[in-house]
Amino acid sequence: MQPAAPPYDERLTAPRSWWLIAALVGCSCALMLLPLGGLPLLGGLIGGTALAAVMVSTYGSARIRVVAGSLIAGDARIPVSALGEPEVLDAEEARAWRTYKADPRAFMLLRSYVPAAVRIEVTDPADPTPYVYLSSREPAALAAALTAVGAGQQAG
Repeated sequence: MQPAAPPYDERLTAPRSWWLIAALVGCSCALMLLPLGGLPLLGGLIGGTALAAVMVSTYGSARIRVVAGSLIAGDARIPVSALGEPEVLDAEEARAWRTYKADPRAFMLLRSYVPAAVRIEVTDPADPTPYVYLSSREPAALAAALTAVGAGQQAG
């Protein structure tokens, strides 16, 4: 018997334009080493591009999953039972919660290139975190998965 697929799984990959910027960083490194000759130029191109690509890939590897009764967002693992009702935020409301409405105690997994988000109150009285803010390209699907897992835990 195969395990069931997680109800929600999203990777917040970096936009394509960032990969172009990584290539341009490599070109810039090559140009800086141009006066030293062809071999250093090639080394700068390869090294600069590789370093920039690793940085873009690392930043774009954030993952959000709802699986086995838990919300896994980046390095955080939060039981759904400790969370309240998810609130889907459109681009304007998400921007407000990233800026002037933001609480410094909140757990935020945000990416500036993802306009929408989900905000979930933390209902655990022992946890000082007031809410979880997650950037998402599919906020309605994330909210539905959290609601389904939460309803399943209450029914069971």
